[in-house]
Amino acid sequence: MKTHFILDLLVIFCGIVWLPPMATAQSFAQTPLYNSLDDYLRTQTKGLPGKVTYRIGSLDERAQLSPCEVFEPFLPAGGKLWGKSTVGVRCLGPSTWTIYVPVQVNVSGNYLISARTMPAGYVLGTADIVVRNGDLSTLPANIVTDKTQAIGKVVKNGFSAGQPLRGDLLIDPWVVQQGQTVKTVSNGPGFSVSSEGKALNNATAGQLVQVRTASGQTVSGIARPGGIVEVSH
Repeated sequence: MKTHFILDLLVIFCGIVWLPPMATAQSFAQTPLYNSLDDYLRTQTKGLPGKVTYRIGSLDERAQLSPCEVFEPFLPAGGKLWGKSTVGVRCLGPSTWTIYVPVQVNVSGNYLISARTMPAGYVLGTADIVVRNGDLSTLPANIVTDKTQAIGKVVKNGFSAGQPLRGDLLIDPWVVQQGQTVKTVSNGPGFSVSSEGKALNNATAGQLVQVRTASGQTVSGIARPGGIVEVSH
């Protein structure tokens, strides 16, 4: 009789220790903490480009959490809701604690790849771009998703055929080039003066450029399309 009693206890003990992981996941998914995380992720991922899906991971089985009525999810410093990530949750009452929950955020959408090999300095046109669709979270950071972000831009370091286009590897075209004859325009209250000079550096629209005037003076101004430099006084 005693032997049977001990065996029964062992069965119960084993049933507790080897609780199937799926049961744990299901119980967590039914908690207010899970619902708070779900609401947070749904709201914070609305602005991502493409179709967003996300999965909330399991809690650390060693976590001993006191009862909580108010949850505050947050993104840790330097974190990003993109691919594998982590979301923190603070309990604001009646207990005070903080935990971190793993999440997976996937974003399905269009992105651009190079249609051919393009060297540094190449200006992108419509025929140089191919649209693909896939999980953006698995691609390099700063992936270009819209043609308007690429057409007319200058390749910075070169692309091989089929390479995803990245925004940090594309630059705006020069509107003023070193050695170019430019028109300097000075506007002020009640006056407007223009003259010509030589640009001393390359500049994109809105960048600062230095110009040597015919008199030998060096002035600085803002580069504008058409070889114009706006000089302020």
